[in-house]
Amino acid sequence: MSEENQNAEAAENQTEETVDSTETKESTDSTGSAENNENQEQQKEPTDAEKIAALEKENAELKDQLLRRAADFDNYRKRMLKEKQDTFDYANANLLGDLLESLDNFDRTVEASKNATDAKSIADGIKMINKNLVKMLEDKYNLVSYGKPGDAFNPDEHEALRSEEGKVKEPEIKEVYLKGYKLKEKIIRHAKVLVTMPVSE
Repeated sequence: MSEENQNAEAAENQTEETVDSTETKESTDSTGSAENNENQEQQKEPTDAEKIAALEKENAELKDQLLRRAADFDNYRKRMLKEKQDTFDYANANLLGDLLESLDNFDRTVEASKNATDAKSIADGIKMINKNLVKMLEDKYNLVSYGKPGDAFNPDEHEALRSEEGKVKEPEIKEVYLKGYKLKEKIIRHAKVLVTMPVSE
């Protein structure tokens, strides 16, 4: 065999060894990488104990939130009940405060009447108190009186205490015993009246 052939054969053998070595290394690296990935996945997967601990923690947090919500709602309910009771207890406070002036005026009139010799001045004082009181109730509280002789009788607004026949075509109020009162559109007291009814044929 010539020297050139020997050199060529040696080079070919060396190339084959290099390829085999590279393939072996790649195979080893691939196997090692797969094993590492598998190990990492096994490490990431929580144990049953860890899962139970996580669920217990989540359950405790939810229970705490529920208790807080329940406490907040109970406090809100108590606050609403107190506000409602306060509204009920002091609903008339403003009205009563406004009535105090009229009470004071009545007290002064009573005191003045003890030494008064003129009944007309006492009557005028009472009329003034009444006028101011009615104006205050109408302007500030929308309380309106109704019912006067000549008005058509309305059973929804008037209470007929007596009736008599007369020359009228429709039932009509002849006399008002007590005026009626409305708070806006709500009737507070029906007017108590004497009604004239058409003559029966």
